[in-house]
Amino acid sequence: MKLLMLGGTEFVGRAIVEAALARGWEVTVFHRGRHAPPEGVRSLRGDRTTGPDGLAALAEGSWDAVVDTWSAAPSAVRDAARLLAGRAGRYAYVSSRSVYAWPPAAGLAEDGPLVEGSPDAGDVPYAEAKRGGELAVTAAFGADRTLLVRAGLIIGPYENVGRLPWWLGRIARGGPVLAPGPADLPIQYVDARDLAEWTLDAVAAGLSGPYNLVSPPGHTTMGELLDACVRVTGADAELRWTAPEALLAAGAEPWSELPVWLPPGEMYDAMHTADVSRALAAGLRCRPAAETVADTWAWLASLGGVAPRRPDRPEVGLSAAREAEMLAKLTADGWTGRNRPDLPEPG
Repeated sequence: MKLLMLGGTEFVGRAIVEAALARGWEVTVFHRGRHAPPEGVRSLRGDRTTGPDGLAALAEGSWDAVVDTWSAAPSAVRDAARLLAGRAGRYAYVSSRSVYAWPPAAGLAEDGPLVEGSPDAGDVPYAEAKRGGELAVTAAFGADRTLLVRAGLIIGPYENVGRLPWWLGRIARGGPVLAPGPADLPIQYVDARDLAEWTLDAVAAGLSGPYNLVSPPGHTTMGELLDACVRVTGADAELRWTAPEALLAAGAEPWSELPVWLPPGEMYDAMHTADVSRALAAGLRCRPAAETVADTWAWLASLGGVAPRRPDRPEVGLSAAREAEMLAKLTADGWTGRNRPDLPEPG
């Protein structure tokens, strides 16, 4: 297979490139040159943010498939798709479950209502950008040659958003750790490497249309994820499980201050209850959470413990001072300080 990867030097794109190389595929990477691509690829340089002229390096060549992870202006996806439509067999666009109209119902499948979007849009909010990208690819390649990978939360090695790296770094420091409960709350995510393998399998099989891509319900829980962080770091950390209502009353910000975690309710249903039966039927396989955590920790260690960060994303995680303040208050109020999340809560 001849693969053209638009991007391919960071996180999801890099995982896809490495998976394709491991299969013996011929890989071309089109990128801006900010990061070195993996060894073994043909490298083309350009900048999609400058309009069609930035795609000059793609004026010639043909490929069996294109994979694109772009998440900014849909017009950049439109320009690339139009340019490549006659010289590439299929186009896989790594989209997002954010394209579903808010609030997405619990257990939503791929036929749920969608946000509005335009393939001609410039800078728009994330959900509209991803939906516009979907429309742009479909318009250029047709529905039968377009694969829409609607990912949820993505973690694993090369993560440059900082969610799992923050938990690993925090737990590695040891001491009491504010752990958002309940510990048995199921969570959904996809390891970037599992997304990569599934996407390449789907492209090779000629699949088309939208697929929700996260782990199946019950794959893991918040407790299993953080317990794995404790084990792999070998830290003297004590997880202080705290009830959702207490955390919210104390002003904790789900998702941003406590990455991955959302309390039961509308936002939790939107992020952690996706119907992924279509992707499972098409061969989705998700590695154990412990493996994702261990490999991410090993990758962080290879970088000296400091993960790269995307400049367009805000920092995540509680500051040390704020965590200490919240732990002191919640412990004094009797809400936390216990390692038994199944015990009755105060009040």
